[in-house]
Amino acid sequence: MPAAGSGTRMGKEIPKPYLTIAGKTILEHTLLQFRHVKEIHELIISTSELFKEQTREIASAVFCDIELTVIEGGAERQESVFKALQYVTDSAELIAIHDAVRPFVSEELILDCIKTASGSDVDGAILATPAKDTIKEVVDNNLVVATPERDRMWQAQTPQIFKREILLRAYNEAASRKYIGTDDSSLVEMIGGKVSVIKSTADNFKITYPLDFQLAKLMLSGK
Repeated sequence: MPAAGSGTRMGKEIPKPYLTIAGKTILEHTLLQFRHVKEIHELIISTSELFKEQTREIASAVFCDIELTVIEGGAERQESVFKALQYVTDSAELIAIHDAVRPFVSEELILDCIKTASGSDVDGAILATPAKDTIKEVVDNNLVVATPERDRMWQAQTPQIFKREILLRAYNEAASRKYIGTDDSSLVEMIGGKVSVIKSTADNFKITYPLDFQLAKLMLSGK
């Protein structure tokens, strides 16, 4: 779980995962969605050095019976995940990656994603929603160069879950090529991996901007 993101786009000095809503940090709200998923056997959180101890306290209060590791993340999300992958135990069959600031993912969707990723015909599975707006491909001078078929466009979310071997291979290959992807799935796709999509809901949004934060406050306060 990468949790090293800053609060810049929120206009806050505190990193987003540690902002408080309804008496709990966003990180704690997110972790609580995974608390009863018995398939989870270890948790690795990458964060900034300043928040390592707070992260350990938050996570250990939610998960008391699984292996917990808190590490210092990198400057970018991909680097934070890559660092965390070095701590995954050899016995892990699947690796799930979930944004610390997506606190509304449902246990049902998590389990659906695990089940699909476990299948023999795919290398992984991700949550996503069909694009509801028309997508435009735009070049540097803000000119539209293409309009992809909307029926084929999906907006990726997390968790994104992959078989251990292919995810490690994808990240190692990306590091050697100095390739930066927009999500974990893009790295697996780069090496030819087969990734299935699980239809998700708009509730599983990422808290990025002040409006997202206000919406999360309304949802968590029952309004």
